[in-house]
Formats: sequence, structure tokens, C-alpha cells
Amino acid sequence: MAQFSRSRPTRPGETYGVPGQGETVVLSLATIAAFIFVWWLVTALGLVKPLFVPSPQAILSKFVDILTAGFTGTPLWEHAGISAARVFGAFLLACAIGVPLGLAMGMSPLVRGIFDPPIEFYRPIPPLAYLPLMIIWFGIGEVSKVLLIFLSVFAPVALGAKAGVRSAAIEQIHAAYSFGASRWQVLRYVILPSALPEILTAMRIGIGFGWTTLVAAEMVAATKGIGYMVLTASQFLQTATVIMGIIVIAAIAYAFDLLMRFIERRVVPWKGRM
Repeated sequence: MAQFSRSRPTRPGETYGVPGQGETVVLSLATIAAFIFVWWLVTALGLVKPLFVPSPQAILSKFVDILTAGFTGTPLWEHAGISAARVFGAFLLACAIGVPLGLAMGMSPLVRGIFDPPIEFYRPIPPLAYLPLMIIWFGIGEVSKVLLIFLSVFAPVALGAKAGVRSAAIEQIHAAYSFGASRWQVLRYVILPSALPEILTAMRIGIGFGWTTLVAAEMVAATKGIGYMVLTASQFLQTATVIMGIIVIAAIAYAFDLLMRFIERRVVPWKGRM
């Protein structure tokens, strides 16, 4: 009996575990290695023609070639930098407008009634559908490209911020008002911290849509960019360049997603623990 009385208290989740808890790095690396091995094996045995699926060695060789010699006279880093500037510029603009608007939509029926219908109307429309309108209205310059990416990012960010407002417990809001807090203070110290997890998740989703829209945006008279490189290579059946460009886009997007996860752990460490 004394032995049981001296044992430490059980921590939450220690006995039965937490759903989804556990490291996956080793399993993920093993999955990637297995995928590359199968890819190499299929191409080495000649089961698929190189025109359709080049070997990993061909992709790596093409990457080194474009890294050293460039593509259409432009270095690879410049193509990547221009595409990243378009995506992240549109992303920052969408966050600067979408987050405050989403919070206002979550708090005010008037704002929600005005802005919710147009956002919900255009949100499911594929960017390629309104690409011609962007060209007609804003020409073939950078404005139409950035605006197309902006629209793909804006909707999930704004709607995520709106949904985040509902995460604030009504008891916390009433407690803040009972202590004399103003409406602005309730928004700043109660609603915004509660909404941050959903806002950050919406930002991660939004930047994913931005990279998805990049290739469509760079269809508009672009002469530089990763999307332009992929489209141009596809016209000349340079499959290795196409796959290499896709991998570069995925690598940049994944690196930013890791950064967002790091920020999320620092800014909202309580996420998933309440």
C-alpha cells in the first residue's frame, strides 16, 4: 500500500496515449527511400520509357545542368526567386487583408453579411476559370499574376480567421467584459489568441493554394519563374526538366510549411493541449 502511495501521479495521456502521438521521421525517410528505389528500379528495367518517367539519375543530372547553365539563359536561383516573390508577395497581401477581414466577419453580422457571399461564391472556382478575366482587366504584367495567386490564398485565410473567432469560449469573453474590458481589449486579449491556431492553419493551407496556382499564373506571358520553366519544358517534351521543376516547387513549399509549423509551436504552444 505504501508503494502505491509513493508513486508519482500519472500525466495526461501517459496511460492510454494521445491520438496521433509519436515520431514519424524514421518511417517518413524509409517511405521516401522506398519510393526512390522503386522509381529507380522501374526505370532501370526499362518498364517505362524515359519520355514518360525519367530515371532519378536523369532528374539529378538535369538539376545540376540547369543549376550551372540556367534555363533559357536565366539561372535557376533567379527563376526560383521570381516565383517565390510572386507567391509570398501575394501571400503577405492576402494575410494583411484576409486576417483582419476574417476577424471582423466573425465578430460582426454586418461585415459577415456583406463579405461572406462573394468570398464563398468565388472560393470553389478554379483559378484557371477566372484567369482570362485577370488578363482582360489587368493586362499581362505582374499585377495579373500576383492577383491570381492572391485570390487563391485570400479565401482560406479570411474564412479561417472567421472560423477562429468561434474558438473563443463565451465564458472567457463574459469574464473579460465583467472586468471592464472594452470590445477592442476582448478582441486583442481573448478572441485573437483563441483564433490564432486556426489562423495559422489557414495560412498554411493558403500558401499551399498559392503554390498550386503559380503555374497557372505564370502562363500569362511570363519569361521567368519555375512555373514558366515547367510549362516551357513540357512544350518540348523535356520531362526531366518538368519533374525537376515540380520537385523544386515542392521543396520550397515544404520548407515554408516547416517554418510555419515552427512558428505555430512558438506562438501557440497550447494548440492540441486544451
